[in-house]
Amino acid sequence: VQGRACSRATSPGSFAGMCGRFVSSTPPDQLAKYFGADLGVAELAEEPSADFNVAPTKAVLTVYESSGTRHLERFHWGLVPFWAKDPKIGNRMINARAETLAEKNAYKRSYAKRRCIVPVDGFYEWQTIEGRKIKQPVFISRVDGEPLAFAGLWASWTDESHLDDHGEPMELLSCTIITGDANETIAPVHDRMPVVLPPDAWDAWLDRDNHDIRSLDQLLVPAPEGLLQLRPVSTEVNNVRNNGPHLIDEIDPDAD
Repeated sequence: VQGRACSRATSPGSFAGMCGRFVSSTPPDQLAKYFGADLGVAELAEEPSADFNVAPTKAVLTVYESSGTRHLERFHWGLVPFWAKDPKIGNRMINARAETLAEKNAYKRSYAKRRCIVPVDGFYEWQTIEGRKIKQPVFISRVDGEPLAFAGLWASWTDESHLDDHGEPMELLSCTIITGDANETIAPVHDRMPVVLPPDAWDAWLDRDNHDIRSLDQLLVPAPEGLLQLRPVSTEVNNVRNNGPHLIDEIDPDAD
């Protein structure tokens, strides 16, 4: 996967109402086994540093299907449509609303045949607390500690102005995370959340020959109750320069 990095967001407020930060701490080889996928490139086989503050424009682990086989690769987070003139358009496409995937020009082509899963170990959301100026960040994860399978879309963009070592135009593979209505667990914090796909939906979602939009729409539902848990965490997560497992430690938000 080739591409040029864009500037990273430094404030969660830039992505109000969307999934703008998450945790990726499970090693790629374990994720590949969990999702029944092949490791896409050699470096994925080596365990990288865990990232507890993944922000838009980073390269994120993504599961997708090609020629009937699942692969695990790193895609640029922020979808860049094939028709884009500048990859910076992806900065505004870190999330896609489930309700309009088949209508929006940026997403409908990918929704038809380029769907993916973005595995995460949990994600952050910011809750408004009455009487406080600063929103309280919370960390949201599965109660059983298993990875979450976020529904996503991917796209391939060709950069004709930059050539690779073989003299071919550079290719940027990018993705976006789909959001929908929040379930009862998340609703007190926010009215939307990433779509979480259960294992029995992975085949249908990743199948590039599956063009049944109506059946795909039916997969984009709120996560079931009892799947997720949330806990307040430090406002250190607000700055993408901060990282480490301490970011997901529970805190007492009322402590001095």
